[in-house]
Amino acid sequence: MSGDEIKETGGCLCGAVRYEIRGPLRDIVNCHCRMCRRIHGHYGAYSSVVRENLSFTTDDGLKWYLSIQDDPDGNVYRGFCKRCGSSLFWEVKGRETISIAAGSLDQPTNLKTVKHIWVSSVGDYYEITDNLPQRDR
Repeated sequence: MSGDEIKETGGCLCGAVRYEIRGPLRDIVNCHCRMCRRIHGHYGAYSSVVRENLSFTTDDGLKWYLSIQDDPDGNVYRGFCKRCGSSLFWEVKGRETISIAAGSLDQPTNLKTVKHIWVSSVGDYYEITDNLPQRDR
């Protein structure tokens, strides 16, 4: 498969944001930090891709928000659909990759969850019961 072929697609709930990925996706990492729990209503499940391999077929609804909670210096942005509210992306300016909410990917992805991060912030209403690697941060 050449690097120019579409490998994955995804988007928001209402269709105002649709994207294509032309490169490999990282397997899923579950983030249990306070910000992800508040944004997703539970933990965040993210893949990531090299930024230049992500393109939009429609981005009419895409809105980027500076996430001061993640980084007071102003380098972290979260991408949402301004119409339906879907949480779609997480990005640190200057990094080569962008994180993509796993739930926004069209199925099947053939991706697997490979680890949990920010387990020191796990909500008191659930437990991590699998045997995947865990990091405090």
